[in-house]
Amino acid sequence: MPSIWIIDDDRSVRFVLAEALRDAGYAVREFESGRVALEALDDAGAPDLVYTDVRMPELDGLALLEALGSARPGLPVVVMSAYTDLASTAGAFRGGAFEYLPKPFDLDEAVAVARRALADAAPEAPVAPAPPQRTSAELLGGSPAMREVFRTLGRVSTSELPVLVIGETGTGKELVARALHRHSPRASGPFVALNTAAIPSELLESELFGHEAGAFTGAVRRHLGRFEEAAGGTLFLDEIGDMPLALQTRLLRVLAEGEFYRVGGRELVRANARVIAATHQDLDAKAAAGTFRADLLHRLDVVRIALPPLRARRDDVPLLAERFLADAAAALALEPKRFTEAALAKLARHDWPGNVRELENVCRRVALMAPGREIGADDVTLAPRIDADASPEWVRALAAWARARLADDASGLYDEAKRELERTLLDAALEATGGHRQRAAERLGLGRNTITRKLGASHRRRPRNGNANPT
Repeated sequence: MPSIWIIDDDRSVRFVLAEALRDAGYAVREFESGRVALEALDDAGAPDLVYTDVRMPELDGLALLEALGSARPGLPVVVMSAYTDLASTAGAFRGGAFEYLPKPFDLDEAVAVARRALADAAPEAPVAPAPPQRTSAELLGGSPAMREVFRTLGRVSTSELPVLVIGETGTGKELVARALHRHSPRASGPFVALNTAAIPSELLESELFGHEAGAFTGAVRRHLGRFEEAAGGTLFLDEIGDMPLALQTRLLRVLAEGEFYRVGGRELVRANARVIAATHQDLDAKAAAGTFRADLLHRLDVVRIALPPLRARRDDVPLLAERFLADAAAALALEPKRFTEAALAKLARHDWPGNVRELENVCRRVALMAPGREIGADDVTLAPRIDADASPEWVRALAAWARARLADDASGLYDEAKRELERTLLDAALEATGGHRQRAAERLGLGRNTITRKLGASHRRRPRNGNANPT
């Protein structure tokens, strides 16, 4: 029968907690001070679990926690206190407390904590061994969708053909690019990644192709671009769908002719990098709409690898979750933890709008916040689902986009969404009215001056019935 000690100078607390624990089948001893408990520890041996108050005379709970940790490493200690200030809570967990119970606490909760602590400490409930070490760029999965991805990777990796990786945000497109590089003939060369959506358009050209000293204000010395940095290796261009049209033309020349000029330069530079591009956008649709060069798409899309969203490979969720949990515990210097079957089932049912990256963030959070070595379903907090029947399709798409961007640690979402919403509405209204701004404004419920101001210089007036300047 597991032995539990309760240490509290409040007799009433000791009494009700002891009775609840005895009713649950535990052997319980009560102590009115930490000093008396430490003396008994030397005489009677260690209990299996300790509950201790924080504020007690002679020896407070945090000092007792430290003494117990030195005398009996690994002994689970539950700290109780009516003073749930940050200093006490943080001090308890820094000292190695298993859990912190604020007073007054629910007796059922206190008993549940005991069960969890003793289950963690019991030798018959071992923690799953930590998985073998892996590289940070390893793809995981055994679902049919991922097996097809692995087969494609195996066939393509030994070549130097351009590859286009498509998939939703958070599906692991850069991991695919790194895997292709690692198993390619260029593996000994550099792997250089550039997110084209993260660089302002006026700086992107210099980032890609470099610049000479004096090419523009602030260019005080020669700067090598990513193409030169990736010489002999692989250049990964993420979010290629966001690249401005002017730069698409320059990139097309590099892919077609294998050479380029630095910004402000006259020296022709040979390109010697395998290009792997990635996007979450529909480039075929963008090419049809004229916002992405079709000839560039053909150059990039020699081999296409489509990464499935996590909701399409639910069988892989337990494998990924356990690996991410082990990685998070190791990175945070925590003891190994494991998910219960109920927790894994809860994870597998989730839709994961942020895909693998969202799952990894959830695992990091529970690794830090879950009190025990066994993580139950109640320890896992997930983003709420949106009722598919409650919102129009465009609202659901917006919500999925927002969750994915937030899972990607993006900021400034409000301005970005507002800008794209206005642009989309204006373009649609102008298209519906043949470019007539007055009628487009009426359809949108805006004044003509307002729509003109929003369009600004970036929108040309579209011809209507042969008139190049409709009003």
